[in-house]
Amino acid sequence: MFTLYGSAESGHSFKVRLTLEVAALPYEYREVDLRLARDARAEPFRSLARYGEVPLLVHAGQPYVQSNAILLFLAGHTQAFGGETPERLARCREWLFWEANRIGTSLPHLRFGQRFDPQAYPAGVLEWMRSRFDADIARLNEELSDGRAFLLGDTPTIADFSICGYMFWPEQAHVGYPAYVMAWLERIRALPGWRHPYDMPGVVPF
Repeated sequence: MFTLYGSAESGHSFKVRLTLEVAALPYEYREVDLRLARDARAEPFRSLARYGEVPLLVHAGQPYVQSNAILLFLAGHTQAFGGETPERLARCREWLFWEANRIGTSLPHLRFGQRFDPQAYPAGVLEWMRSRFDADIARLNEELSDGRAFLLGDTPTIADFSICGYMFWPEQAHVGYPAYVMAWLERIRALPGWRHPYDMPGVVPF
């Protein structure tokens, strides 16, 4: 049994929860209110989450933090979703690093700045983030243009789950997606266990 601490508003939480759902791994979900200061969040989350952030996954008494690191752990644990071979896991790892540096930076900031706190950014930052996003989504669209269903072939991996984490709120980020990305997202939506982040059991949207 796994225990996942997350937030309805966190795409980083969603990517881990989506992996657990598609993998059909049994888990308990606990919502963390991110509006509370980190030192005001409930135990045992506060003691277990090394950086005070969601997601936090606990398995066999061991806490795991940072969403992409958790995905790598789950791929290894299941020997699936990219964990089947060292070579396949290496390809996933490349995509996870790309996600963290590229679309996993630009898209969450666009969403945060336009849905939650536009005053959080100095002048010009959101425009720069949008230019980054435009380049990121074009690169992803190009990657998917060769006809394969998912990033590593015919079956989904943690690379797909990682990159799509923040992509199911386009209206909140004021973005659109090109054709191959849209088709890829539809294939992810068709996976057993997929639900919109706000429709997952136990979540409490802001």
